[in-house]
Amino acid sequence: MLIIAGPCVIESEELVLEVATFLRKLAEKYPQFRFVFKASFDKANRSSVKSFRGPGLEEGLRILQKVKEETGLEVTTDVHETWQVKPVAQVVDIIQIPAFLSRQTDLLLEAARSGKPVNVKKGQFLAPWDVKNVVEKLRFGGAVDYYVTERGVCFGYNNLVVDFRSLVIMSSFTKVIFDATHSVQLPGGAGDRSSGQREFVVPLIRAAVAVGCDGIFMETHPDPDRALSDGPNMVPLSWLEGIMENVQRIREAVSSTSTG
Repeated sequence: MLIIAGPCVIESEELVLEVATFLRKLAEKYPQFRFVFKASFDKANRSSVKSFRGPGLEEGLRILQKVKEETGLEVTTDVHETWQVKPVAQVVDIIQIPAFLSRQTDLLLEAARSGKPVNVKKGQFLAPWDVKNVVEKLRFGGAVDYYVTERGVCFGYNNLVVDFRSLVIMSSFTKVIFDATHSVQLPGGAGDRSSGQREFVVPLIRAAVAVGCDGIFMETHPDPDRALSDGPNMVPLSWLEGIMENVQRIREAVSSTSTG
C-alpha cells in the first residue's frame, strides 16, 4: 500500500528534509507500507497571483534529488506542462498530474511515454466512470503502471465532498489512491486562497481504508498554520504515527473479515 506524504510545496530545503527524515523513520517502523515523499516545485494553480508558488523546476528537482540521496525514499511531484515531463522523470519515481489537468491529453501522453508510473489526481469535475477515458489515454501512451487519486468532487461553491462509491467504481479499472487532505479543502474558501477542515482528515482516511484503496495521499507540515500553501487542510507531522496505526489496524480488520 502506498503512503504518499509531504508538504504541499517546497518551501525550503530545510523544511523538506525535516519532513522527509520524519517519513523515513515511519517507513522503518511500518515496512509493510511503501512511503513516497511528495512536494511541488511549482503550484501553478494558486488562487491569487501573489501567492507563493515554489522554487521552480531546477531548484525543486535538486532538492527532491537530495531527499532521495539522504533518506532513500522514493519521490513524486507534479508536472503542469509537457516540456517538464522529461527533466522531472529523471529524478522522480512517480509523475503526478494535477487535478485541474487530469484531462489534458498531451500532458497525459507525455507522462505515459516517460516510462515512469503516473498518478493522476481525479478532477473535482469528473464522475468516477469518466476516469476510464483518462486511463485509456495513459494506456494509449504506453503507461503500464498508473494510479488515479480521488480527492473529492465539487458540491456547490467552495466545497468538496467525497463519494466513497467512487473508490469502488474506479478500482474495477485502475489502482486507486485516496487524497485525504485535498478532500477536506474548501477551494477559494478564504477569498484569495483556499481554506479547509483538517479535523475531517482522519475520519476520511479510516473510511477510505475500510472501503478499500491502494494508497493514501496526505499533505503534512511541521506547523500547517504557518505553511505557505494549503495550510488549513494539511495535517501536522505529529499526527502521522497515529494515522499509520489507524491504517494498519483497519487493513488488518478488513483482511480478516474478507478471509472469513
